[in-house]
Amino acid sequence: MLYRWLDRWDERRAQRGEKGKAASDFVLAAKLAFPGATNAATVADFCHLADRAAADPSYFDEPVGSELSIKVDNGLISFPSAISTGTSENNTVFARIKPGKGFDRALVVFHHWNARSRNDFLAKLFAQQGVTVVEIALPYHLERKRPGSSHADYMLSANLGRTIQSVRQAVLDGRKLIRWLKAQGYQEISVLGISLGSWIAGLIAAHDRTVKKAALFLTAGSLADMVWTGRATQSIRVSLEPSIKLSDLNRAWGPINLENYTERLARPDLDILIVLAQRDRVVLPELSKRFVDQLRDAGARLNILETNCGHYSLTIPPFILSAGLRLRTLLLRRR
Repeated sequence: MLYRWLDRWDERRAQRGEKGKAASDFVLAAKLAFPGATNAATVADFCHLADRAAADPSYFDEPVGSELSIKVDNGLISFPSAISTGTSENNTVFARIKPGKGFDRALVVFHHWNARSRNDFLAKLFAQQGVTVVEIALPYHLERKRPGSSHADYMLSANLGRTIQSVRQAVLDGRKLIRWLKAQGYQEISVLGISLGSWIAGLIAAHDRTVKKAALFLTAGSLADMVWTGRATQSIRVSLEPSIKLSDLNRAWGPINLENYTERLARPDLDILIVLAQRDRVVLPELSKRFVDQLRDAGARLNILETNCGHYSLTIPPFILSAGLRLRTLLLRRR
């Protein structure tokens, strides 16, 4: 009875999230994804560029000489994004900071796709535990929202190049924020990513050795597989399917596929917490478990929590309580 109710609750929540979503044009736009590249004429050309980017260890590095130039005003951090886009609102990064006690630990939070607000309760709770919480706005979200848009369609869409650009932008923005936190004196910096945000947090953890702990909630490895099979992204699949096969989409989005970075995530100084939902229809459990198996095979330091709920119902008790307690243990444990 309880689980049938949970499934219905998740489906109602999913239906509300469908408002404003519609099929769009399939676009390659390689210039957006791969700086210095000429626009690809075919999917095969795009995949070739993507293969090179996925193998390039500097693809997610900040630009040489990037200045911090960060402002803090009444708890709101702002700074220029490392990537300039055609949406001026998106070119300034905003993050809300809730200081903990002292300058010991900091947690950078990356929210889910189409988030409408930050999680003030989470920030207050962990700040009381002594952890400074910084909630950053992903590209095209919150203060960075594209005017007139009903959802963050420029963050994740059938525009292959712009989707990669947006994820890369989020990673570079996050790394710049982490560099600033380190300069402020924080000794241990962790990342938390939720759903789409877990891809950002995972990519940062894979490429930035400053990060010592990563919590990935409702995650998987292949963003392409998630979009193709997930309940929340079916309008994107409708746009993709006539023009590209799933196998080619996996290649095209290879630079943002966490499965390509399992060896990096398995470094011995990184602790990873993964929270999965066994009834998830947005990030299918089999995709999550495949990613976990790959991390285990690579020797990653893992802590896994499987909850018998759906993607959206993770936010209600008792599921969010167990996830929060596991996160607290991760953050407060001394290495």
